[in-house]
Amino acid sequence: MANIKQQIKRIRTNEKARKANMSFKSSMKTAMKAVYAAVEAKDLEKSQVALNFAYKKLDKAQAKGIVHKNYVARHKSQLAAAVNTLK
Repeated sequence: MANIKQQIKRIRTNEKARKANMSFKSSMKTAMKAVYAAVEAKDLEKSQVALNFAYKKLDKAQAKGIVHKNYVARHKSQLAAAVNTLK
């Protein structure tokens, strides 16, 4: 444990940020799974709504610096390809 007051504060704030990032990352992955579930059910309308929501989550994660831009690009491409199999 740190002795310096500022470092103790940084440890607390880092832990708070880590928990928030983990929570957001989890919700992002859940949104992506919803797209794949809708594609499995062959429901085009539901998959498109889920795709828009997943895009929003991915873009926000990139803006917050939680994930890398290439991660976002790769997953958006994969999700779009999955939805396009229904058309």
